[in-house]
Amino acid sequence: MRRYSRITGTGSYLPPRRLTNADLVAQLAAQGVESSDEWIVERTGIRARHFVDPGVFSSDLALEAAKNALAAAGLLPKDIDLIIVATSTPDMVFPSTACILQNKLGAAGGAAFDVQAVCSGFVYALTVADSMIQTGIASKALVVGAEVFSRLLDFKDRTTCVLFGDGAGAVVLEASDTPGILASDIHADGKYVDILCVPGHVSGGNVMGDPLLKMDGQAVFKLAVGVLEEAARAALAKAGKTETDIDWLIPHQANIRIMQSTARKLKMSMDKVVVTVDQHGNTSAASIPLALDSAVRSGKVKPGETLMLEGVGGGFTWGAVLLNL
Repeated sequence: MRRYSRITGTGSYLPPRRLTNADLVAQLAAQGVESSDEWIVERTGIRARHFVDPGVFSSDLALEAAKNALAAAGLLPKDIDLIIVATSTPDMVFPSTACILQNKLGAAGGAAFDVQAVCSGFVYALTVADSMIQTGIASKALVVGAEVFSRLLDFKDRTTCVLFGDGAGAVVLEASDTPGILASDIHADGKYVDILCVPGHVSGGNVMGDPLLKMDGQAVFKLAVGVLEEAARAALAKAGKTETDIDWLIPHQANIRIMQSTARKLKMSMDKVVVTVDQHGNTSAASIPLALDSAVRSGKVKPGETLMLEGVGGGFTWGAVLLNL
């Protein structure tokens, strides 16, 4: 009998400090940077985001999201035999945030590692976890996207600092006799490294290069819309499905215009697109599981429905996962 994997629980967590556009605009104005609520909403669809307080790290956000996902799945931390954390903002250079999370959960023994694919990270991590469950390496996996992007932002660059937020989302993925994850499609093209990056690193105890986020917004937009459609259609083809089989599109919450363009290419109404970017901003690898959990807990997305998850991020990475909830 073939072995499959299914999502059995979702969870998310946002740090308490919420900044509306007005809050952020006032903060920027104090530094001599001009912006406005209208400017931000028109270009991005973002109205608010959450930032962590000092001393709060990705593993702290991941812990709360993981607890919520485990509760939804009816499992205890000791039941988990695989933890994958998708993050571009790890607690430290090493060990992995997944190992730190494993310790905080009290779930020692199973494999734990991070995946670094920036905003595509959750799609990558879910694909890896699905493969490990299908091959029998794991049976109950915790897949988390967690980010503290606020610490990478240049608050003198209004084109990027208004886009991002902090948060975490998680799912429990369990072995099943019936298909849950139907198909995945993931890719990367390193020649686009420079259009979205944080070109800094640590050497000899010092920060080398520039540790703040850099983005060519127009180049990212142009590339994102095309590859998201390609990945979605490739996942559909692998599963023997068409766009008419998708009940909900849950894309990476980067920019409402990218999401609208992708929906149009898939001939989907925005009524069938889960949108949280207005309240969360771009939370990178956390954005898809955050949006998924929000939709599940609100009752919008229901068990048995077919979902298309897709993301695109620095690297340049992109991918899609088609699943039955």
